[in-house]
Amino acid sequence: MRIGITGHRGLTTELEAQVRQLLEDALPNAASSTITLVSCIADGPDSWLAEIALKRGAQLEVIVPADQYRDGLPEWHHPTYDRLFDRATAVHRTGHLESEETAHLAGGELLVDHIDKLFAVWDGLPARGQGGTADVVAYARQRGVPIEVIWPKGARR
Repeated sequence: MRIGITGHRGLTTELEAQVRQLLEDALPNAASSTITLVSCIADGPDSWLAEIALKRGAQLEVIVPADQYRDGLPEWHHPTYDRLFDRATAVHRTGHLESEETAHLAGGELLVDHIDKLFAVWDGLPARGQGGTADVVAYARQRGVPIEVIWPKGARR
């Protein structure tokens, strides 16, 4: 099974703890070696689920929305990004150079094109910019990819 992850970045510490637990619970335990997680490994849910999946013996494939994508992520996240990137069994690139909204949308679409199921850490609201979580969910719906929304009950961003 190939599972993709998309989700909101910049969550509070309290929301992070809740989401991490929900991700732990959502990822199948049985036969983890047959699971491939596909992720852009951004800070937040993308990297949290990648860490959980690797710990359980799953494979990791990385989507790179743009050649300059890593540079657009918070500097404090670079060591985690690099560590996860180095563990990837495959890397898929969109061909975009600059890490901007069109590249992020292309990255989300490329991710959906490589999975059987999408985990979406999503509050159900519209995207704040092109290529956000809501856009990835909409593309998955359009492509008929099953979606599991992961969001703490009553939580707000």
